Amino acid sequence: MSRSVLYTSSPLLASKTPVWRSKFIVAVVALGFLGLAARAAYIQVVANAFFQRQGEVRFARTLELPASRGRILDRNGLILASSVPAPSLWAIPEDVDRDPVKLRELARLIEMPLAELNKKLEDEDKTFVWIKRQVDEPVARKVAELGIKGIYQRKEYKRQYPEGESAAHVVGFTNVEDQGQEGIELAFNKDLGGKPGSRRVIKDRLGRVVEDVGEQIPPMDGRDIELSIDSKVQFFAYQRLREAVIANKAKAGSVVVIDSSTGEVLALANYPSYQPDKRQNLSGEQLRNRALTDTFEPGSTMKPITVGMALEAGRITPQTIIDTTPGRLTITGSTITDTHNYGVLTVEGVIQKSSNVGATKIAQRMSPHEMWDTYSALGFGQKPQISFPGAVSGRVRPYKSWRPIEQATMSYGYGLSASLFQMVRSYTAFAHDGEIIPATILKNDNRASGVKVFSPQTATAVRKMLQMAAGPGGTGMKAQTVGYSVGGKSGTAHKQVGKGYASNKYRSWFTGMAPIDKPRIIVGVMVDEPSAGQYYGGTVAAPVFSEVVQQTLRMMGVQPDLSVKPQVVAQEVEESF
Repeated sequence: MSRSVLYTSSPLLASKTPVWRSKFIVAVVALGFLGLAARAAYIQVVANAFFQRQGEVRFARTLELPASRGRILDRNGLILASSVPAPSLWAIPEDVDRDPVKLRELARLIEMPLAELNKKLEDEDKTFVWIKRQVDEPVARKVAELGIKGIYQRKEYKRQYPEGESAAHVVGFTNVEDQGQEGIELAFNKDLGGKPGSRRVIKDRLGRVVEDVGEQIPPMDGRDIELSIDSKVQFFAYQRLREAVIANKAKAGSVVVIDSSTGEVLALANYPSYQPDKRQNLSGEQLRNRALTDTFEPGSTMKPITVGMALEAGRITPQTIIDTTPGRLTITGSTITDTHNYGVLTVEGVIQKSSNVGATKIAQRMSPHEMWDTYSALGFGQKPQISFPGAVSGRVRPYKSWRPIEQATMSYGYGLSASLFQMVRSYTAFAHDGEIIPATILKNDNRASGVKVFSPQTATAVRKMLQMAAGPGGTGMKAQTVGYSVGGKSGTAHKQVGKGYASNKYRSWFTGMAPIDKPRIIVGVMVDEPSAGQYYGGTVAAPVFSEVVQQTLRMMGVQPDLSVKPQVVAQEVEESF
């Protein structure tokens, strides 16, 4: 039997509650709701933008859509550099499936030690880590087939260089972020790189895209760059240079080929070189573009310029007699010597025999100011105006500070410095009817116009002397080639070590042009520190010049101007240096 409860008999329930207490409780609850409503209004209306930004920071992401980098092409449209898809692998360490079999296979596919892979994944606090940048697409597909949770891929591109080491110093290379670091890749990085697009998305906490937000901006691919380089000429020049450096046990070498009509650089080769897309253990010796970055005293290759300025000034003619007896000349206590006593020579003979004494006596007929003006007009002491990084200016001291012995040594290539590129360009004044023309690394089919330095008559006279210097009795007989007349000047310079010159270290040069009556190309060759017994420019550098000239003119379709083979000379002629 249930007992009834008399609530009125309970002292607690029977007591009277003050009215203000219940009102107070209702007021507190009402204030709480009012505060929540005010906070909601603040968040939704007043500070809406701030909280939206905070939400976007946590969940919204702007994904970059990479642009495809433009191609680098040679003058005939052959590819020197191009981009190919190369996915990159990344991971969220805390989400990665640690299946040892799958991780071992992943390490094998990306050619990474398993220990290194595990080290990348060991920090589980990380929400992002690169596993491997820019892997080949077949590898990326096999990685995807493994289905490892937490391993993702990002679309990227990497560069390929079909011409490899032969054109490495021209095209340069990019880094893993696809930014140009050397060569044309660096010089035209903005044009080649294009403009990346973007995609605004919402991601969840695991980094997965949930939905797209806003309009997608497509990428603008980079534009192609068409160079003046002929890849066939470039490859041949590189191969001949490489053979010469190895055969002469030299330290390095360079070749420059310029079209004397347009100023286009057809080849710019250096050895040692490197593979632009495989740069492990790369050294500065391989990376340096010596034809543009290295300057040296050019030696006897400056003598035609000395003669040219004296002819232009009217101080001499090609048949002016220069007495070089007894093969030496003392100026303010310093003695200038020739390798032989050539006796009495014409100006043409001074170039043919490469007489230091003769060049000095010709220079003494001019003022330092006249010589300096001509050097400056030919680009010496000035940075070459070419769209290429690393080009240096060389050095020509102000004429007011020249001493008599310095004016003398400059006449035969000592006391000033220039790069091989500067030397080759300076010879355009002889090949282009007395005009020094601008050189370009970009394709340009139009005949170049330049600045007049010499008259056409002076240019023709110097070309004849260069032909004599490269012919029988000259110092550059090995420069002769089959089917084409050539002219050029060899040079052999002691290398400067500290404040003096090394007695057993040389640089061997040859700079010249062909065909000699209407030159189409100018070629410069430099071999650094030949040490196989021969070191004269006419012996070491001239044969490379000969082969490059013959092959280049044939590739260009230039008709031969000689019907007989060049004379085979058994005896070598030594040059003064």
